[in-house]
Amino acid sequence: MKIVVVGAGYSGTLAANRLAKKLPDAEITVINPRPDFVERVRLHQQVAGTGKAATPLSEMLRDGIRTRVAAVDKIGDGTVTLGVGETLDFDYLFLAVGSTVSPLPGTVPVGTWEGAEQARAALAGLVAGGTVCVIGAGPTGIETAAEIAYGRPDLRVRLVGRNFAAGLSDGARRRVRAGLERLKVSLTEDAVVSGSDQVRLASGEVIDADLTLWAVIGNIPDLAARSGLRVDDRGRAVVDEHLRSVSDPRIFAVGDCAAVPGARASCQTAGPQGAYAADTLVRIVKGLGLKPYSMGYVGTGLSLGRDDGVIQVARRDDSPRRLYLAGQAAVVGKEGVTRGAKYGSRTATLAWLPGPS
Repeated sequence: MKIVVVGAGYSGTLAANRLAKKLPDAEITVINPRPDFVERVRLHQQVAGTGKAATPLSEMLRDGIRTRVAAVDKIGDGTVTLGVGETLDFDYLFLAVGSTVSPLPGTVPVGTWEGAEQARAALAGLVAGGTVCVIGAGPTGIETAAEIAYGRPDLRVRLVGRNFAAGLSDGARRRVRAGLERLKVSLTEDAVVSGSDQVRLASGEVIDADLTLWAVIGNIPDLAARSGLRVDDRGRAVVDEHLRSVSDPRIFAVGDCAAVPGARASCQTAGPQGAYAADTLVRIVKGLGLKPYSMGYVGTGLSLGRDDGVIQVARRDDSPRRLYLAGQAAVVGKEGVTRGAKYGSRTATLAWLPGPS
């Protein structure tokens, strides 16, 4: 049996390792555009130079799993066409291409490995007193602005975006704001009209910046759509209750690129989906009954530099509770979760809560 996994992020890597463990006779090939596993939740550290986000796939994948460093042009009827024109056959395929960014012209995206590396190089070239403007007031923007302010206190850092820290409780949001203030990050809650060395806001304000970073994530690679799979209005592959494409049951879609009701883009989502989909294929191969996918959330963690952070405790439906952790407790907790996500992908060991009733 031939299994192809497209994408080696949290969900794809975990699925491949879990399949190799449970289906040792299967021929598993992982296709990824780069030779590394990238911890997306550490990209803000990569940008600021306070940590590293990449690990060679050779250290993440089990022995026997084949890897191809290539882009995928199209998924066809039991075949995958690579960007170089080569084709690979499959009996089952796991689509795990994640999400991507569509930055404003003149800005550097920090939500991809290539963008983070470009941002790191540009940041290293800034002299003291320079201004960095981070566009996007969600988790990626908050962590990026805070990490830069922590690692480069000689720079002025501005965070710009609407819906600041959306998804957090009022108390946690105030604590995040206070953490940014301690790092001297200036926050402007406004929409951005254009970027580059002058960031124009909807209010008419113009921010002069030496480096403008785009920290808004949410776009989906169009591989599923251009392959003829049914997608939703965001371009995510539409799946059934077993995470199989409704267009082709041989294809599982997991992670950010899968249209799973109630799911949000995060490694907290990607891991369980990769593990569940792998287990489901094992059950199909062994002729066992299938159980519908179910997953519940536990919270959201934000790092505010290396010495501060906030963890918002959530209900299983991802709605915030009043309870949150901050300071060193949050630092330890966030680091533990981050390491655990990588460990789970590498070892294929993962447990999660069922979804809300």
